[in-house]
Amino acid sequence: MVKEGSAKVSVAVLDVESGESATYGTEQFDTASIVKVDILATLLLQAQDAGRQLMAQERSYATAMIENSDNASATALWQVIGRKAGLDAANERFGMTRTDGGDGQLWGLTQTTALDQLTLLRQVFGGGSKLSEASQAYLRELMRAVAADQDWGVSAAGSAFALKNGWLPRTTTGLWDVNSIGRVTACGRDYLVAVLSNGNATKVGGILLVEAVAKAAVRFSATGKTQCRP
Repeated sequence: MVKEGSAKVSVAVLDVESGESATYGTEQFDTASIVKVDILATLLLQAQDAGRQLMAQERSYATAMIENSDNASATALWQVIGRKAGLDAANERFGMTRTDGGDGQLWGLTQTTALDQLTLLRQVFGGGSKLSEASQAYLRELMRAVAADQDWGVSAAGSAFALKNGWLPRTTTGLWDVNSIGRVTACGRDYLVAVLSNGNATKVGGILLVEAVAKAAVRFSATGKTQCRP
């Protein structure tokens, strides 16, 4: 587990071309809004199983949930997928062994690890996914179109990116959970990166920590493969 002051952070990175990966930290963290990728992946998987397309209202919720991190839309889709039971069932099929859905309506308190988030990213961006190519393309499209004020995080490690961030102030401590997951291109190579943190004194401080760790993870993964330094 990497620490910065009182904050804790864990990271997982995968070089898409080589398949090599590295992970630091095994502790579970609150997902905050990064779970919205998991909620949509679950909805798409359920729709595939039912042999149907997403309804117009579901697509509207999905767009607002991913691009603008709209919480009301996330709550609506959380209900559609069957809340914790639906998420946990899909995650078992995705291979996410240490992600536990939040109780009741508390989807943002879903618990996860950096490695499980990397597994989720492989479902969205990789081959052999439980999601169809159309479902993958749909999720990628939304993650590439996040609002400009929400495109921080793992994007700091490269140029082209598709991502989802999460941030949550904890009322009991006044400290912040700040997370970022996504795909970035650095030095001509593609990387999947998941950075989770908690105990940040401020949201801004958490963002800076997450971005620094994402950069370091990609730099570590790129060592010896390219002269370019992300």
